[in-house]
Parts: sequence; structure tokens; C-alpha cells
Amino acid sequence: MNALSMVRCFGRYVHILPYRKRSRVLIRKTFKYRLYPTKVQEETFLFILRRCRELYNSALEERQAAYRICGVSVGYAVQCHELLEIKEAFPAYQKIGAHVLQDALRRLDKAFQAFFRRVKNGEKPGYPRFKSKMRYHSFTFPDRERWKLVDNRLKLLGIGDVKVKLHRPIEGTIKTCTIKRDVDQWYVFFSCQVEAPAPLPPSNKEVGLDLGVIHFATLSTGEHIANPRPYRKGLKRLKLLQQAKDCKKHRSHRRKRAAIRLARAHRKVRNQRQDFQHKLARRLVNEYGLIVMEDLHIAQMVKAPEPKPDPEKEGAYLPNGAAAKGGLNQSILDAGWGQFQHFCVAKAEEAGRRIVFVDPYNTSQLCSGCGRLVPKDLEVRWHSCPYPDCGIELDRDHNSARTILFRGQEVAHRVTAL
Repeated sequence: MNALSMVRCFGRYVHILPYRKRSRVLIRKTFKYRLYPTKVQEETFLFILRRCRELYNSALEERQAAYRICGVSVGYAVQCHELLEIKEAFPAYQKIGAHVLQDALRRLDKAFQAFFRRVKNGEKPGYPRFKSKMRYHSFTFPDRERWKLVDNRLKLLGIGDVKVKLHRPIEGTIKTCTIKRDVDQWYVFFSCQVEAPAPLPPSNKEVGLDLGVIHFATLSTGEHIANPRPYRKGLKRLKLLQQAKDCKKHRSHRRKRAAIRLARAHRKVRNQRQDFQHKLARRLVNEYGLIVMEDLHIAQMVKAPEPKPDPEKEGAYLPNGAAAKGGLNQSILDAGWGQFQHFCVAKAEEAGRRIVFVDPYNTSQLCSGCGRLVPKDLEVRWHSCPYPDCGIELDRDHNSARTILFRGQEVAHRVTAL
């Protein structure tokens, strides 16, 4: 990775997205639309989903058995050649296009490639797992031979014309078409090859963001952005729906209907969070030329505390603050910091803006006025510098955002000088 995209700062690597010169650059962009299939078409969608999931699990089982018994690694090409024999042995697969089945095998191959990459990099491996019906929701048409989009109808070979709501025009050349189920709704995703849009006009404004749970974000300008807390606000209803589901008999139709109502409520919470973060990310990218945030390790932040054995009593444990930590973890996950940072990076890349991630170490303890260490507990929400030559006083989060901005400016200027 070149020096323009990664710089070492404060003992760690800091990521930065530089300005890029735009010529004719082709990128991939996905457009999502709601589908309204008939009852028969929905049953056909579910049939294809089941067959693709069965093929995925069978291919995974074959890879495991081949390596365990013979020490041989079976790849995508070998399993792809076996599709003809599978179609002859199982007539149900003859109703599904070969490219759809090939994409299910390619999905498994990508899972193994990601697994080996994580092993090589020393990360948590995450071996590919067998997919239940709750973990397999989509199938893809990689070619345009089996589908066609005409006006507000999606013509699928062997399925028929499915009504689609085109709430915005499609850009570029469509490469793939993916059908996905979201609880009781169906969506189509068109992956298109489009020309990269022109970058936004240059902006000299720079901002640092301190992400939190009291306020979702505090800007270095002093602005506080309220935390919508969609999960917290919907928690009462979610608990009632969860209780209603648990009271139903296992594997009964009533339990399935209760599970759908619960999934709808969770989907609403997810959509509320995404809507808020998309709008905020767009506003920041449009206004500021440089955006600086902390390189947070969220997985470590929400990790459960280790148990503390009682040295005096065997088998007993001392209080470790797990209850309070659990509430904080729930608030962190409800805020969705990682997803928000991902949205900002994607929008900044397209708009030609710069995003810098800096080391979060001591950003809340350092004084943004003089740069000296001013220790304070988490309960202290006001920063007061005790040194007479500084004496700055401001909100704790505002002070952190200013410190984050200064670190990011140092990194950005260093990259510019290279």
C-alpha cells in the first residue's frame, strides 16, 4: 500500500483517502428496488432459494469431506463441472438456470478465499458455516439471458413478469441482478457499471468528529448531533413481540407469524438507523473537505468483561461490572459507529473528499488548547485546563473533537508534503 493511502502516526497506522484525479473511471454502483411478486412468483423465489441453499451446504460438505478423508482441496472449477451430474440426479435443479447455481458455488468459494486471507493475516479466521434458511436470503442472475427489465416490470425466465417500483432511474450498464428476501418483502439489486461522478467543488473547511453515546457525534465546531437511539426507543415493543413469540408453540404457524412481526420491528429499527446515518454522512461530505474521526476498535469496546474469581470462596466470583458494561455495549451497538464511518468513507470516495482515521489514545484526556494531559474520569463531562497559561474551558466531547481534528490535520499535511 502506497504512502498516500496509509501513514503511520502516534504508533499506529492511520488511513487517509486522498484527492484523486478524475478521468474516465468506471465504478460499480448498486441500485435497490422493491419487488411485488404474486403468490405463485413468491413460491418460485422461495423454491430457488431452497435449492441454492442446499447446493451451497452440499458443496461445503463435499469440501470438508474431501480434505478430511483424502487431504484434497476441492475448488470452484471442480464443483462447477459437477452441476451437470447434479441436474441429472435431481430434476428439481433443472428448473433453475445454470448461472444461478454457479453463483451459489462462487459465493462459497469467496467465503473460503476470505477465510484463508484472514488466516494468513493472523485475524480471527471465521470458517465458512452451513447456511440455515435464516442465513440465506438471496440468489443472483450473473448474466442477462434469463432476465430483462422493461418499464416497471422485471421479466424473469421461468418465473414471469414481476412488478418493480423504480423510484429512481438506473444509471450505467447493468451487470448482475440479485433477488433478495427481507423478512416478508422482496427486493431486486442491480449492480451497474457507471462512470465515476465528478467530484464536488473543493472545500477548505475541516472538521473533527468525536463519536459518543450521549450525543451521536460532537463536531470540532462545537455542534452536538443528537443520538436518535432507534433501538432504545423501540425496545419496549421489541420485548413485547419477543415475549409473544416465545409463548407460542415451537414450530407452529402462530410462532412463525409472531417471528415475522418481530423481524418487521427489527427491520424498522435498522432502517431508521441507516436513514439517519446516510443523511448525516451526506451532509458532512458536502460541507467539509477534510473529515477526521477516531480509528475505533468497536469489537474490543463491546467485549464482555472477564470474570473475577473470588480467592476466598471456591467457585464464587466477585462483581466485575458486567451489568453496567452490558448497558454501555448496547448503546454503542445501537449508535452503529462502524456503519456510519463506512457510509462516510463511501460518500467521500465518490465526492473527492478526504477521510482521516487517527489514533483514539487520550483524545479525551489531552487539552486541545495547550496539548498537555488533563486526566478526568468518564463521569466528568466538562474540560477545564488547570494550567494558567491556557485555562481553556469547554465541553468534554468538544475538546476531544478538537484534539481529533488537530491530529488529522497533522497527518493530512504530512501526506500532502510527500
